[in-house]
Amino acid sequence: MNALLQDYLPLVIFIAVALGLGLALLVVPFIVAYKQPDPEKLSAYECGFNAFDDARMKFDVRFYLVAILFIIFDLEVAFLFPWAIVFGQLGAYGFWSMMVFLAVLTVGFIYEWRKGALEWD
Repeated sequence: MNALLQDYLPLVIFIAVALGLGLALLVVPFIVAYKQPDPEKLSAYECGFNAFDDARMKFDVRFYLVAILFIIFDLEVAFLFPWAIVFGQLGAYGFWSMMVFLAVLTVGFIYEWRKGALEWD
């Protein structure tokens, strides 16, 4: 029984450290945070509307469009990492299948560019 408990000791230590770190990261900002933000911090940023305003207000759909495009291209680029790791084992079929994938990605990008989806006027 003692050997079984010793096998689980690293797991218990890992969970304890993770819980301690998580609690510390939740508590420390309340202790050291600056309580009086200046008007610059409360001003509109990135999204174009006030940060602390009515959540049901209307705003431009372009913000959603840019976010969706970012997610699409970000996820497609994430497919390149596993492919790059096993690139030597895939052979010609793996190489050309990824080239087709990248060609479809490039055609989609050119289509979006020509349609003006990336313009911010």
